[in-house]
Amino acid sequence: MLGPMTWDYAPAPESRAIVELRPSYGLFIDGEFIDPLDGTSFKTVNPADEEVLAEVTAAGPRDVDRAVAAARRAQVEVWGPMSGAERAKYLFRVARILQERARELAVLESLDNGKPIRESRDIDVPLAAAYFFYYAGWADKLGYAGFGSDPPPLGVAGQVIPWNFPLLMAAWKLAPALATGNTSVLKPAETTPLSALLLAEICQQADLPPGVVNVITGAGATGEALVTHSGIDKVAFTGSTEVGKGIQRALAGTRKRLTLELGGKGANVVFDDAPLDEAVEGIVNGIFFNQGHVCCAGSRLLVQESIASEVVDRLKRRLATLRLGDPLDKNTDIGAINSAEQLDKINDLAATGEQEGAQRWAPSCTLPGRGFWFPPTVFTGVSPSYRIAREEIFGPVLSVLTFRTPEEAVMKANNVPYGLSAGIWTEKGSRILWMAGQMRAGVVWANTFNRFDPASPFGGYRESGFGREGGRHGLEAYLDV
Repeated sequence: MLGPMTWDYAPAPESRAIVELRPSYGLFIDGEFIDPLDGTSFKTVNPADEEVLAEVTAAGPRDVDRAVAAARRAQVEVWGPMSGAERAKYLFRVARILQERARELAVLESLDNGKPIRESRDIDVPLAAAYFFYYAGWADKLGYAGFGSDPPPLGVAGQVIPWNFPLLMAAWKLAPALATGNTSVLKPAETTPLSALLLAEICQQADLPPGVVNVITGAGATGEALVTHSGIDKVAFTGSTEVGKGIQRALAGTRKRLTLELGGKGANVVFDDAPLDEAVEGIVNGIFFNQGHVCCAGSRLLVQESIASEVVDRLKRRLATLRLGDPLDKNTDIGAINSAEQLDKINDLAATGEQEGAQRWAPSCTLPGRGFWFPPTVFTGVSPSYRIAREEIFGPVLSVLTFRTPEEAVMKANNVPYGLSAGIWTEKGSRILWMAGQMRAGVVWANTFNRFDPASPFGGYRESGFGREGGRHGLEAYLDV
């Protein structure tokens, strides 16, 4: 009689040959890649092995001036007066090119970000194209969006995007801005600039009029120069709550419109009547997707006390099957942490969880010798007062808490300063509706987690920011209404 069989996975690496990396990149201003006037340079690295991928320009104040001036000129002379139907043609063209170059974009995103190729290939790139397709459809129908018969654009948008979903966040911001007649100066995160620069090439390929989209790279100083620039009419920022608060203070009293999509500490609530196998998959997807680098991650698991032990046991068995390693390997489930700085933050907060008295568990796995890595980790015995239950860790770390009644679940779910996302697992539709009405979160998923659609609005409350991206609601942020 045959004994238990153990299956192993042969490596299935995606080829890097499809991506042509330049040794250095300039700034994309007024339809061309140009050298900086007063900028410096920095290196962007592959977080999986610390290989230097390219040298990138950090735009200085005069470079920001040039980008904003180019965007203003394009908005006033070309893009603003253009009919919605004509703008739609350009957005459709960008969307199709994103699809045509999907494999190239996916490989580049995984190289620069550290996320598994399966995620960049199957989620990030297709969704980015979908957002351009969706808002292309709105471009000639703005009079039917509920914001007046002919709502005017704001003008020039300064858009700052994070490092966790570089291409997708660029699409989230650019597509509605362009559809409504605005032009943009986009600043990607300093650790993940390459997909935004490739998107600039795609804008060239789509014959987008010069100045409609400008991409300036750099760190915090570049972002500060952009959002405080007097020529910017609208600021859209996705990133940390701390930086978001600073931007809000800087813009207070100005005429600039502002939307902020900030941090989160999402609760994933599992009741005793939930389908547990499905719930475990939802828990894994909620927190370990993209190494936990997700603002709406379900980083707090609230599980009904009567099934807590069973859920945790099933979860541990499932985590033991996850494969950590080369992001370009199609078998990989858990990729690299994006940067050494982020890895230090995760390590510090995880150490605090143990010091506070929580029990730490991670599956047995070998971490690569180079790069930035952290295993999928679960903390049990967590109190709502612990830092790991209150602070955004932005890594593959789950805190498990228990509850007895729906009222207690709501109280614990809301007992954080954030309000971005939540999940509910139960077979009772009435309970889902009641819970969704009680939970202070911008997005509440029912029997799923981390599901996105261009037609659905996304955003938060309290320290998770304000404003909505996606759907019809996402148009309003770029219209003078």
